[in-house]
Amino acid sequence: MRSLDVGWVTCAASPECAGSARLPYGRCLAHLDHHELDEVIRGLSPGAAVDLRGTTVGRDLLERVLTATHRRLGRARFDLAAFPEEARFGDVVFTGDVSFDQAGFRRLASFVGARFAGNVSFREVRFARELSLHGITVAGHAAFDRMSVGRDALFSAARFGRTASFEGADLHDFATFDGTRFDGDATFRGCRFGRAVSLRKVEFGRLAGFEAARFWAGGCLAPTAVGRRLSLTGAWAGNGLDLIARDCPVDLRRMRVTGRLAVRLDGADADLEGATLRGPATVDGRGTSRVSSLREVEAEALELRNVDLRTCRFTGIRTPERLRLTRCAFATTPRGVRFALRWPPLRWWTRRRTLADEHAWRGWSRSEAEPPTAHRLAVLYSRLRTGVDDKDTAADFAFGAMEMRRVTSRSSGRWLLSLHWILSGYGLRMGRAVGWFTLVAAIAAIAAGGLLMGSASHAARRPAPPRASSPPTQFLP
Repeated sequence: MRSLDVGWVTCAASPECAGSARLPYGRCLAHLDHHELDEVIRGLSPGAAVDLRGTTVGRDLLERVLTATHRRLGRARFDLAAFPEEARFGDVVFTGDVSFDQAGFRRLASFVGARFAGNVSFREVRFARELSLHGITVAGHAAFDRMSVGRDALFSAARFGRTASFEGADLHDFATFDGTRFDGDATFRGCRFGRAVSLRKVEFGRLAGFEAARFWAGGCLAPTAVGRRLSLTGAWAGNGLDLIARDCPVDLRRMRVTGRLAVRLDGADADLEGATLRGPATVDGRGTSRVSSLREVEAEALELRNVDLRTCRFTGIRTPERLRLTRCAFATTPRGVRFALRWPPLRWWTRRRTLADEHAWRGWSRSEAEPPTAHRLAVLYSRLRTGVDDKDTAADFAFGAMEMRRVTSRSSGRWLLSLHWILSGYGLRMGRAVGWFTLVAAIAAIAAGGLLMGSASHAARRPAPPRASSPPTQFLP
């Protein structure tokens, strides 16, 4: 029954031993006597297959196997193996597939410079102490799902030729992936980093997925390249996080950060919809960096600098008055004349900065999300304008708030706001007031001139009064 449980014929030396039995002895390599083990070791050659499943592999046994194969193994099976002492696989070449599933390492496990020509699997492996895979090369798929490392985990300068999966892995202490290259998808879904983690100068050929990852002590995620997408959807950082992204979409939806968050975008697009930021947070942009959504964001202090917000949706953002917008680009009203099926049929808009939410509400742009109501837009404009660094943009937001209030107000109030809008642009378009004053003055001047001219012509047509005849001149003698 035990052979059925583990999938291989187990050692007959002890009921507690799950080691793979070696024919014709019926026992695992750890339970062979010296002569039997010597005979097995002599039969090994470079590239030979090794089956140590369920076996207790001490330092001497491991070294004898590696020496006999000239540190070149073929198909290697170490599933459920126990390594009570240091296990050093440095510079070993594995020409076939390798499996360490559910193995246990009580002390250091070192694979520095090892090369895996096929696939490698470390699923559910328990490393009680340090793990070093510095400089390894994996040509095939690599799986580290649900592995556990008690101390430092070093994956720096490694090369993964195809997919690499760390789903549900638990790295209790410091972890580093600096200089590592992933040619295929790299998934860290649900991975837990107990202490600081560093991913500087990492190259992701395709997806870099950190969905629901847990950064208990923060870290730095600064890849040099991401081929497809960098995703931290639902991730949590307990002590701050530094993130640098270049020329790729960045998915930060529903992310939760309780410390400082610093995001630097270089030609990248970021989506923060539903994010919860409990500490100071900044998003700095360079080049064509863009933020596509801030919907439902809850932030205590969030500042966006030098990012494109022309398509960014703000609906549902909590405490928008705490948002600081510095040198950001916004959408603008459409240019030219437009026709509508309602009154007035002919429409045009003065040039002003707007939110993408207003574009969706007016039907100027298409969006999958439901557009906000005019009342919510009015409140949003009013609360956002306090955090805008540009006075002209703040004035445009104040104009937008009044415009939304005019649309939602009742008939009597709407007429008053419409008159206010027509005459002075809600007091924010003084050129319009000056224009009306100039027009009224011109009309008054024309009217006054007409009255003067009318008075003059009327006086000219009036008959002159008869002159009194002068008395005859008398000559005195």
